[in-house]
Parts: sequence; C-alpha cells; structure tokens
Amino acid sequence: MLSNLPPLPHTLEVSVVIPCKNERDNLAFLIDEVGEALAERAFELIIVDDGSDDGTDMLLRDASQTRPWLRHLRHEYSCGQSNAVRSGLLYAKGEFIATLDGDGQNDPAFFPQMIDALKQGGPDYALAAGQRMKRTDGFVKKYGSRLANTIRQSMLKDNTRDSGCGLKVIRRQVFLNLPFFEAWHRFLPALVVREGLKVVHIDVVDRGRSHGMSKYGIFDRLWVGIIDLFGVLWLRKRRKKIPILSEIDLSGQNGTDA
Repeated sequence: MLSNLPPLPHTLEVSVVIPCKNERDNLAFLIDEVGEALAERAFELIIVDDGSDDGTDMLLRDASQTRPWLRHLRHEYSCGQSNAVRSGLLYAKGEFIATLDGDGQNDPAFFPQMIDALKQGGPDYALAAGQRMKRTDGFVKKYGSRLANTIRQSMLKDNTRDSGCGLKVIRRQVFLNLPFFEAWHRFLPALVVREGLKVVHIDVVDRGRSHGMSKYGIFDRLWVGIIDLFGVLWLRKRRKKIPILSEIDLSGQNGTDA
C-alpha cells in the first residue's frame, strides 16, 4: 500500500494550499489566520490564484514583504478549484498538505488538531477530513450539499458525511498518487480508502462568508458531480488488491517493509 513506500524528502511539516478566484478581501484576513494557527510549526502557505482580476496579486505582493512563508502561484485563466488544488500540491514542500477554501468560511485553527490526528494514527491514516457543524450557508446551498453527500455516501460508502468541506489534511506522498480528475477534491475520502488507507474525521466550525459570493457555483457538487461519482465508483471496483511492498536485501537477508 502507499503508506509502505519510502518517504519523500521534505523540508517542512505542512504546506497549506488555498485555491481562490477573486477572494482578495477574504485572503486579507485568512493569510494571518493561517500564520497564527501554525506559528509553532514549520509551514508554508501557497495561494493558488485561479485567474483573479480583483487585485489579489497586489495583496499577495504586499503581504509577502513581512511573511516569508507566503507563496503565490497564478493560473493565467481560471481552470477550476480542482486544478488549483493540484497546482499547489505539485509545488508544495511539506510532508502534509492542508487545504481550505479561499472564501473565509473554513477556520485554519483546526489544522494543528488535524495534523496531530494523522501523526497519532500512524502511516495507515492518510487523510484528516473536516466535517462542518451548523452550516451557515443559505438553504439552497445547504440542501444541494446535503443531497450530494447523501447520494455519494449511498454509492461509495466512504463513511464521510461531508466530503465537500474544504478543511482537509492529507499526506503529500499519498495525495500525489491519487488519480486526478475535475472535482477530485470532493472525493478524497473515497479515493484514500481505495488505496487501503484510513480517514479520520474532525468536527469543525463553519463560518459565514464575510465578503463576496461563491465563484465555483452551487449545484456543481451535485449535477456536474454525478458523472464523477460513477467514475469514482468504477475506480473503487477496479482496485482488486492492495500491494504490501517490501524490499529484499540482496546480501541475503530480507529487508523490513519499505
């Protein structure tokens, strides 16, 4: 299984990846919230600017002058949230990848608890998934999300009631090996379980949006995601065996599990 692969070299404990499109006003306070939450950790914050035109670049340029842990990646045009998350992952240096949405509704104060939960669980625990309590979204968005999660659970049986929560922490090594497709970030629990690994769930507080409107739509998590749902179901069924890998010592002695 993936947890038996040799570790990748890391220089940081955690890389926080925030995908965003035109969220300048929310980033203005999110950046410092991340810094406060992880002040005792070796971390970096990667803002993936998904084609913003609201002055996000100027905000990040100014903020980076006093925050050496802040990095700015930019898509020349909007490629969607999944591609933004993946871009951040490919540039990240941390052992763990922590994600949250750029709308300010996710509170990064939960990241230390999520990281520690994975460490305590051991290498077979690959993902800490936030589960939102007392949602603050409007009726339509809450209903669409609830319906999508109900359908997903009935088909994938991933034991996750809220896979759409942006607060997640996943081992980078595992994340890199998951199959990529549009909206993959909404199916991480099922994809991790597919690899024979485990998920720990953490209850988190959902906050109201302070500025702006959703940039990635309301019903994409249901109607567009139906095709992806069947695709993930197919992927789950096509994973027949999980290899347990060990390296053989050519000097004549069996090595330990890699």
